[in-house]
Amino acid sequence: MKVSFSVFPTPRRTSETPTPNRTNLVSGGAQYQSPNAFARRRFSGSAVGGAPVFVRGQSTFGQTLFNSIAILLGVGMLSEPLAFAYAGWGVGTLLIISYGFVACYTAKILARIILQDPRVRSYSDIGRKAFGPGVTPIISLMFCLELFAVCVILVTLYGDSLHALLPRYSSNSLKIWGLLVLIPTVFLPLSLLSYTSILGIMSTILMVVVIFIDGFTKAEAPGSLWEPLPTDIGVTNYRELGVAFGLFMAGFSGHAVIPSLARDMIDPTRFDSMINWAFVVATTIYTAIGFAGYLMFGNNVSDEISMDLLRTTGYNPWLNQLCLWMLVLSPLSKFALNAQPLNSMIEILLGTDTPFASPEDLADKPDGLSVAAIGSSFGWKRAIGIAQRVLLTGAAVTVSIFVPEFSAVMAILGSFSAFMLSIVGPVVANVAIEGVCGPFDAVIIAAGIVMAAWGTTAAFW
Repeated sequence: MKVSFSVFPTPRRTSETPTPNRTNLVSGGAQYQSPNAFARRRFSGSAVGGAPVFVRGQSTFGQTLFNSIAILLGVGMLSEPLAFAYAGWGVGTLLIISYGFVACYTAKILARIILQDPRVRSYSDIGRKAFGPGVTPIISLMFCLELFAVCVILVTLYGDSLHALLPRYSSNSLKIWGLLVLIPTVFLPLSLLSYTSILGIMSTILMVVVIFIDGFTKAEAPGSLWEPLPTDIGVTNYRELGVAFGLFMAGFSGHAVIPSLARDMIDPTRFDSMINWAFVVATTIYTAIGFAGYLMFGNNVSDEISMDLLRTTGYNPWLNQLCLWMLVLSPLSKFALNAQPLNSMIEILLGTDTPFASPEDLADKPDGLSVAAIGSSFGWKRAIGIAQRVLLTGAAVTVSIFVPEFSAVMAILGSFSAFMLSIVGPVVANVAIEGVCGPFDAVIIAAGIVMAAWGTTAAFW
């Protein structure tokens, strides 16, 4: 069986192939299009006279690669050592490499679908194209659950990290006090929140560096790469193996952003190469952290390896405390950024979303802020919107308090959301659109559903 992973095959020139020129428009692949043309323009959802219009992309190969890596590398790396402890060396290594390979394959599927049809702009559009408008609420619900789970994880990470630095205060009380910081941030505009994402990238890089510095500078166990603790080659508990499915898979979620990345490339014919490098980098970093953490702390590794680094003596305390403070500030800064699309989606469902106004409309208003007439329902919508954002933030903190296990929430996120949205969903959509299901795709669908059900059940157990 021959499986092709190329999204953009190079067309063969024949005597009947029209000569490419700057006026050629592609519709369903019926006309030849020079690959170099993508460097000048790309599809847009707009049309003139019923024909799709090309719009120039904004991101280079390197910029898209950096954004892809930044999306893939997140807080999921903290639980990679625990995933290896649950799965063992053999199965764990097989799983993390297989998940990276398959997730890369499904990312290319999404890119191919969205670049072939100028009307498709997002993940939801792909679902609508494949299954009709009735699937949109289901996809929206799954995205809401995924975003809410991420918010809960960020609260848990903040509370656990700060508790490790200030042990006199309980993790739950620190989570409640964190509302004083979290609630104001959910009202900040995205233009300000985007600057805070650099903290997340810095904390990720610092965590990787600290793990290896600690492991190589400590000569004796525990926490040393020179004197590893006992580990397992195979699986010792099949319920824990199900949890490992979700822990490994959580690091490779993020396919909801793939359509935007593909459309914004100046030359989307290079998407395959770009996403290959992104997943190679992410898989390598996740595997390195998992290997190092499992060797250093063995089968007793914590849900978050950062907690083990702080509790173990013999390390540089200043370096580890700096790393933990970054893990405190990073979730606080990223919470609002992750909650923003969820809040917007809820406001649309409730009908409380505020319409945007042009600068000309605002210029005529005394306060320069409101476009609503006095006595209109705009004030009530704003009040409901404020209450909704406060309640959602409180709900994330509440769930984090009642479900304090970092690995449990990560496993649920990876098992249910990541498998369905990043593995099974793209393949099923492609099968529905193409009308053909090859053996490789059938195996991915069957294995993805089984692992999602197994992992979700084990995580809730």
